[in-house]
Amino acid sequence: MKKILSFLIILPFAVVSAQTELVFVFFKDKPNKAAFYANPLSELSQKSLDRRTKYGIALNDQDAPLEQSYVQNIRNLGFTVTDYSKWMNGVAVNATASQIASLQAQSYVQSVESFIKHPAGGKQGVKKSDKFEVFKNTLGKTEFNYGTGLAQINQINLRPLHVAGYTGAGVTIAVIDTGFPRVNTGSAYARIRNNGQIKGGYNFVNKSTDIYNTSLNNHGSYCLGVIAGYIENSYVGSAPDADFYLYASEDAANEIPEEMIYWAEAAEEADRKGVDIITTSLGYYDFDDSRYNLLYSDMDGSTSFIARAAHIAAEKGIFVLAAAGNEAQNSWHYIITPADNEKVFTIGGVTSSGASSSFSSYGPNALGLIKPDASARGTSTAMAYNNSATTSSGTSFATPLAAGGVACLLQAVPTKPLDDVKDILRQKSSLYPNHTDPMGYGILNFGASLTEAQLATANASKSSIKIYPNPVSTTFTIKTTEKIVSVELYDVLGRKSQNLSSEKNHNIEKLINGIYFLKIKTDKNEYIEKIIKQ
Repeated sequence: MKKILSFLIILPFAVVSAQTELVFVFFKDKPNKAAFYANPLSELSQKSLDRRTKYGIALNDQDAPLEQSYVQNIRNLGFTVTDYSKWMNGVAVNATASQIASLQAQSYVQSVESFIKHPAGGKQGVKKSDKFEVFKNTLGKTEFNYGTGLAQINQINLRPLHVAGYTGAGVTIAVIDTGFPRVNTGSAYARIRNNGQIKGGYNFVNKSTDIYNTSLNNHGSYCLGVIAGYIENSYVGSAPDADFYLYASEDAANEIPEEMIYWAEAAEEADRKGVDIITTSLGYYDFDDSRYNLLYSDMDGSTSFIARAAHIAAEKGIFVLAAAGNEAQNSWHYIITPADNEKVFTIGGVTSSGASSSFSSYGPNALGLIKPDASARGTSTAMAYNNSATTSSGTSFATPLAAGGVACLLQAVPTKPLDDVKDILRQKSSLYPNHTDPMGYGILNFGASLTEAQLATANASKSSIKIYPNPVSTTFTIKTTEKIVSVELYDVLGRKSQNLSSEKNHNIEKLINGIYFLKIKTDKNEYIEKIIKQ
């Protein structure tokens, strides 16, 4: 068990040929990026642009599509190209040493990076076993009623948000996992189907829309069931009213480094659709071909391809959650990637009594950063699957449980900067300011986090940034008692129009009429204000 962070069984897979190796070809530039900047909706949805505007995130070259002539040139060299990343600006291919040299010689190629980090193998004494062990008697129909399912909701103090009406409505979650069999037919998912909450999905492993096939591993269906499952009088998920995109990036039968690229492709598509949250219960450190194995020293948040992709996703204004892993009792012991990245909110597992789950991977990351960030129920986690309620164990299920709580919190404080939300979640967890290596700052407390977030928002509003007149035809004034550090102007598509001076008075007479957003940084806070030019 390395990549799917719960306890299930799959079959081993043969070792990849040593003749070639997986590499990523980075391109030098994006020659046609100007066309994207002129029309961002050609690549990103309005919802994606709105998210950037809300958080004051400017478009950059990562958002522009790949240069297709470069991709075709790679194909013309005889390579099969099926996987790409616009964020990384390149393509993945399998190549021999001589072919790598040829790729590096191309004028449009910046560099070629091998997925082999340790040519001699990176096992570091890890004993290879079946990738997924069985937690006996935890799967299958149980007698869980709503009250029993509520125990894990109460443990993270999420019930106050539900009572207040914050059940994830209007928040979009991408679940990146194995596949989602039974989600299209099972009664446990009927509520989200009937309410139109499943917005789409894609299988990046086989490059199709086939995400419900019963031959697919059902791990993703379980994870979705933790968040969105609903069985009357038996189970209610942590964010039953959220919207969902379902992406398969995991080839459950094989342990191959390409899966990290599939995940990056899924994250990019999630960004295009404008999701607010990515939850992923996948992780990596060893592979069927041991040449690709990683060491604990590689768990630094930037060595693995997937960690870098997760970092970019977070920079786009997506709240990314990842499972810490189930490695505590084997010789690896530590968190696995992408849970090692600093911008990823990493979740450990706990029991019903609040003790660390025996399997939950230990932090910190290789640079000493505290990981996991916090914890939720991972031992005998309740969930809905197919037509019934059930339980299973793993940080796989602690993570979507926490992700649902985050969705409810973001619904409650939709304009709160995500870094502030993460800080509040850590600071209101059960062990803060202390931490332990398997639990991070402890068990999440969403009720206390909501109170703190709302209080901080109220205090911020008392400092009163006001724009007048608004609408404005020629000049406007920023009224505040705080010192203005910077003022940036964004259009409705999320593009930065210009940097304004740090003064309080501004002339925008020459600006085209329309809706704009001001990102105002002061010595005490950061504000996003809408302004209408007429």
